[in-house]
Amino acid sequence: MPTVIGSTENRRRCPAPVASSRARVLSTRSVPSRESLAFWHDAVLATLVGMDIATEGRSYDAALRTDRLGDLRITTVECDPGRVHRSPRLIARGDGRDVFVAVQSTGRAQVEQDGRTTELRAGDIGFFETVRPFRTTFPERFKLKIYAVPRALLGRSEAELRQLTARAVRPSGGLPALLVPLMERLADTSDAYATPVAERLAEGVIDLMAATAADGLEKDPAALPGADPVLRLRIKTFIRWHLSDPGLAPRAVADAHGISVRYLHRLFEAESTTVCQWICEQRLHECRRELTVRAAESVSLGQVARRWGFTSPARFSRAFRRSYGLSPTDWLDRERARRAVGDAPC
Repeated sequence: MPTVIGSTENRRRCPAPVASSRARVLSTRSVPSRESLAFWHDAVLATLVGMDIATEGRSYDAALRTDRLGDLRITTVECDPGRVHRSPRLIARGDGRDVFVAVQSTGRAQVEQDGRTTELRAGDIGFFETVRPFRTTFPERFKLKIYAVPRALLGRSEAELRQLTARAVRPSGGLPALLVPLMERLADTSDAYATPVAERLAEGVIDLMAATAADGLEKDPAALPGADPVLRLRIKTFIRWHLSDPGLAPRAVADAHGISVRYLHRLFEAESTTVCQWICEQRLHECRRELTVRAAESVSLGQVARRWGFTSPARFSRAFRRSYGLSPTDWLDRERARRAVGDAPC
């Protein structure tokens, strides 16, 4: 007879997780087998959202690893067969703030949501909306890598999100073929990246997910309502990945996306900025972030500036002063002094 574990407010909290830098690991093997399913329910509730969990046995072998990179929360679960149900009763708790974008690493998942059903096989991507009910059956042991994404960052309306759920996105080509290996690798190595790098990676992955969501609507993203925001997301991702190129200019960006320079400028005018201004702001942002991380070290401002695409220290210094009101040297001195005060004994 199946064992079902649902939401129980008074059940004890799960034991403290094992931590490795930002990442946390939870495993049912840390508790007696008779408590494993209750433990797992609490772990899923604390890490993802509330779900009813059903299995064939009274014990359950499962583990999860979770980490946060910028706006992304990444959770890898590896579990015995079972069934989960995100019910209206649990949705009413108000813990469904994100959209889940999941890649099926091993095993299979049979998903039901918004009146549709599909099967995710190894390598497939699935979108799960957490503010509406869903059911998922895992007929065999499986591994699933789940990215919790703030819904606003996907750039999709509520009606469009309804069209994305319970559909298997196959990695046979196009954006999914690029996104799947990135999601797999990033989930496995998330705690290997320093916070500034992790945040940049998260921005790029979210941009790719947003573009993949547009493609998943079975329309040309350029023909969708709001096509300009989608294209602008792609262009911004391209720019972030090429900031270190000192030759990055409007013509190169436009050519890479098959549009005219005039249309490129029009895309950025909608945000009251210019392409060149936005590129400069991103370079300054990365320089400042690197200097913040390395403030305690002996830092070459010229090397940092060149690493992020500035062609000369003088140009970097002028741009930095315009944006932050201080020269890079003065700003770095102030940052070091601030840290020294923070480290002073009581």
